[in-house]
Amino acid sequence: MAQLNVDEFLARFRDRAEAVKERGIPPLEGEARRVWIESAEKDYMDYSLVGRANWSLEEDALVLRISLKE
Repeated sequence: MAQLNVDEFLARFRDRAEAVKERGIPPLEGEARRVWIESAEKDYMDYSLVGRANWSLEEDALVLRISLKE
């Protein structure tokens, strides 16, 4: 089994958040466009929250602490 490097793991989430922010909107119209934009906004929020987490190991568990302050 591969070793988990938590710092690299969190960096991948930061990279994903940036990629979501930078990607363009495909040629969609109406409801499909609205749904795509809402999905991108949720993806960005999810990836950026995990990406900025602080981590620790507690009783053999990886604990991610996510501050809700910017």
